[in-house]
Formats: sequence, C-alpha cells, structure tokens
Amino acid sequence: MNSLIPWVGGKGKLLWLIHKLAPSSYERFIDVFGGGGTVTLNHPLQHGCIEIYNDYNSNLTNLFCCVKNRTMALLKELGFLPLNSRDDFNVLFKFFSKDEFDDDYMKEELELTEVFLPPPEAEAIKKLMLERAPRGDVRRAADYFKLIRYSFSGGGKSFAGKPCDIRCFFHLIWKCARRFASVVVENKDFEDLIRQYDRKNAWIYCDPPYYEAEDCYQVEFPKEDHQRLHDVLLTCQGRVMVSYNYCSYICELYKEFYIYRTKRPNSMSQKADSEYEEVIITNYDPEQCAAQLNMFRMVCGAHDGEDIPYELIHTPEK
Repeated sequence: MNSLIPWVGGKGKLLWLIHKLAPSSYERFIDVFGGGGTVTLNHPLQHGCIEIYNDYNSNLTNLFCCVKNRTMALLKELGFLPLNSRDDFNVLFKFFSKDEFDDDYMKEELELTEVFLPPPEAEAIKKLMLERAPRGDVRRAADYFKLIRYSFSGGGKSFAGKPCDIRCFFHLIWKCARRFASVVVENKDFEDLIRQYDRKNAWIYCDPPYYEAEDCYQVEFPKEDHQRLHDVLLTCQGRVMVSYNYCSYICELYKEFYIYRTKRPNSMSQKADSEYEEVIITNYDPEQCAAQLNMFRMVCGAHDGEDIPYELIHTPEK
C-alpha cells in the first residue's frame, strides 16, 4: 500500500529487505518512528498480532488518528479546501511553524489584550483571535495533509510549485483508514514507547532520522538521541530491527548487532546513476527466518527488489 502522504525517508524501496530479514514469529509489532506509515501499512497481517504505530511529530500522529477515527469528517474538511497556491502554502507553513496562536497561549493572549487595549479595540481584536485560533483535530489534520501534499518531496518546507488536487488522494485516505482500524496510534518519545511495549514476543522496528541527515526531517534528533536509541535497544527483550544510512559511526555504534548493507537509487540526487547506501541492523540472526522468506515475497512483493545486492557486513561476537 502507498502512504497517504509522501514522506522524507519513506521505506517503500526497502520494504522487500525489511520483510526478508523480519523475525519469523511475534505477537506485537511496534513501528517506533512511523513517519508516513509505509512499513505499518505494508506489515503482513497476522492473527492476534498487536500493531503499534508511533511518531514524535504530533501533527503526523493527529493526522493518522483522524484518518482512522474521523475519516468522513476529514474528507469533508478536505473537500472544502480546494485552494492550491503559494500563498495557501505559506499560511499553513506559518501555522505549523508555531508563528500563529495555539490553544496553550490563547487564554493568556486574550487576558493581555484586555490589559493593553481600551475596550472597543480589545473586543475587536479578541473576536478576530477567537475566530482564527480554534482548530480542532480534524481541521489541523486537513491543514497538515495539505501542507505535506503541496510541499516539495513531502518535506513540508517549500512549495512544490505544481498543480495538486487534494481530492485525487481521497482513495488513499480510505485505504489507510481500513488498514489502521486495529492499529494503536501513539505520540511518544522513542525510549518511553520501547520500554512500554517491549516484550519477548515483540518485533520492534526503528527507522530513526539518519545520522548527519537530520536536517531533512521535521524533528530534532541530535547525536545524543542516536546513542540513547542504541542504549535502549541493547536492553530489549524482543526482536529489534533498525534501518540507517551506512556510515562508520553507525556501524561502530551498533557493533553488538548484526549489520546488513544494501544500496538503492538515490532519488534526492541530481547525478545520474547515483546510489544511496543503507544498513539493516538486527539483534537476532535473520538467517534463522529463512523458512519465512517465500511467504513474505508472495505477500509483500519483495521480489521487486531482489536484483538489489545486500550483504552481511558484521556479526556480533555474542
């Protein structure tokens, strides 16, 4: 399934290898850095398996919550938003950059308006503020959906400058709503989430912001967070899989894990035949899952990527 939004770092081209190296059995699946939801959407359905989608971006998790629980209201809201211009994009970008009022500060702003302005002017300003400020979850989800769809490469930072009819993507919202019907949507820090859901019968998949490429994402992820992620994963009871960009720092950081290296076409590069190297890191031996490979190929179409080479480049001592 395609995600309902484009997303920086989406795993569409790496799904075949993720499924190929997945553990053979588990009773809960945790997508810790869910992003655009591609991995969760394409996770093979298993009877009795609990699925958790998480992301620290509250605008993103609010969107998926509305897709799941308020599908009709979201479609209605988007149906009344057919605008498509650079000005529309700038308004949305300003709002999600927190340059406009939000609910946390509205009460204080209204009180200060009465203090600093005489009654006639204060009432007029308060009326404008109240008209502009209330944005329920559905309205915020619709605005965020537009922001991502109108932006260049789904980054949410610059206007794409091309026609975009939001209503053309309604079918993706319907499909996502059905697939997420039984998925638990969380908005937590990765360490808190992992400690909450980690069990011996869990498969924990992590796709953190890539090292020294954090500027491409919409949340901060300093070097300390890369270390913190490694440290909490090292203590996990369940099976762990992490996708990263290939670099010496990450390979050294995860020396207690199995590391597979692969490469794919670099869609962000202007150079012809440019490739991007990535690694899949696990705390278990994926070779033990060999009996499952054919099933995952049939269910997930993993054969589409089998012409892309991958290799085991590191085996832990323990």
